[in-house]
Amino acid sequence: MDVMTLDVMVHQQTDREAQLVYANRAELVERIARAISEDGTAQLLPGLHLSRSSLPGEPLHSVLEPSLCVIAQGSKEVLLGKSRYRYDPAHYLLATVELPRVSQVLVASKERPYLSLRLELAPSLVGAVMAEAGHASSSGPADARAITVSPLDARLLDAVVRLVRLVDSPAEARVLMPLITREIIYRLLTGEQGSRLRHLAITGGYASRIARAVERLRQDFDQPLRIERLAHELGMSVSGLHHHFKAVTALSPLQFQKRLRLQEARRLMLGEDLDAASAAYHVGYRDASHFNREYKSLFGVPPMRDVQRLRESVKASADR
Repeated sequence: MDVMTLDVMVHQQTDREAQLVYANRAELVERIARAISEDGTAQLLPGLHLSRSSLPGEPLHSVLEPSLCVIAQGSKEVLLGKSRYRYDPAHYLLATVELPRVSQVLVASKERPYLSLRLELAPSLVGAVMAEAGHASSSGPADARAITVSPLDARLLDAVVRLVRLVDSPAEARVLMPLITREIIYRLLTGEQGSRLRHLAITGGYASRIARAVERLRQDFDQPLRIERLAHELGMSVSGLHHHFKAVTALSPLQFQKRLRLQEARRLMLGEDLDAASAAYHVGYRDASHFNREYKSLFGVPPMRDVQRLRESVKASADR
């Protein structure tokens, strides 16, 4: 085979891959748009969340579980600490630790709504796939940041599209979803962010201890933070806990707890109609003025004004 013939074959292969990527992206848009016809988020299969938005959004505060996030149409930005992560249909976002984050849909319209999916990643399943693939330990840094954006390659995109197809076939989903999910995890493990994903399942090093610290803070967010006790339970020094916790989450343990408290207070006021003082008490604040200052610092306005603004925004969206 001469060099010219080989060159032609390479170009043909590249063209076929580009056509497949284009077709898969178009199918992903069509299937998510059909599955979720109104703005909002729905979990249509276990661990698979689909989202739609017809307008660019305000910054939203929430906790992101370990997940793969893929955008079919539009774009989004996630703020973690002082770092910003923007992604679009050509990129995916991977989160490997539960993190309080601020996210904002940047590009969306009624004609071309923002469409996305989020697949939860269970540490036990990641560990099982790692074992089968022979990835016994992490080859990357043990304290890498637990969120990142990377290019979405053709093989990972193909697996994601096959996963979304199962929304229309619940009977097939019971059998095929676990298999495709394992394939997606394998693609991630063998991709450029594999070392980060391995942090979900490794049993040693700082990553697993920080994951345990995150879980403890999530469970006991309304209790006083005893940083010395937490460090002792994890077998770390106080300074070591602060350093590695911030390396993974971009926040100190105290900042992390504060965000969890304020997000839960916001949910209580908006969803359960609690006043600011009651919500503050429920999430662990004993000083209402302190709560009001920290709430305004995070969300930009005092608690009740923020809740009123959110309710007006929801009503306006419903009226449209």
